[in-house]
Amino acid sequence: MTEPFHCDIMRCDNLVRRLLPAMRAEMVYRLVNERGISQSEVSKRLGVSRAAISQYMSRKRGCNREEFPENLDMVIERWVSAVASGEGTITLCDICRSTEPSDQL
Repeated sequence: MTEPFHCDIMRCDNLVRRLLPAMRAEMVYRLVNERGISQSEVSKRLGVSRAAISQYMSRKRGCNREEFPENLDMVIERWVSAVASGEGTITLCDICRSTEPSDQL
């Protein structure tokens, strides 16, 4: 039986600073390259500048394209689907629940 999830502000803070930028860059990459959504449309849907999307695509923002553990890859794919369809959402808690301490890039 697995232990219940316990929120820890220090772990969340670490994930937001270290993991979320890479996940966001991957999500933007998938929206543009796999879903065929234009960079301008992605910027509108995410509420960020077109320049920010360009930086994610060129890997000047976020980090280099990496393989994510399966549990995080599933969260990223849910995020992509939510943005692409305009339905659903993910939360930081979803990310935390899907990570192990070793997943903190």
